[in-house]
Amino acid sequence: MTGITKEMTIGEILRANPAVAPVLLEAGMHCLGCPSAQGESLEEAAMVHGIDIDELMKAIEAL
Repeated sequence: MTGITKEMTIGEILRANPAVAPVLLEAGMHCLGCPSAQGESLEEAAMVHGIDIDELMKAIEAL
């Protein structure tokens, strides 16, 4: 998927493509609507949740 970067916030990503939500949920990011989703980048969220950002980006790009 083009246009989604690890620097974007989860909120930005979901507004750009809501189909990413199941990928994030499956990866263990269950608070898609929480305030942190609006303020931290996907990379920061992945780090907090112990998720490999490169693997997560591959899953997003496979959509």
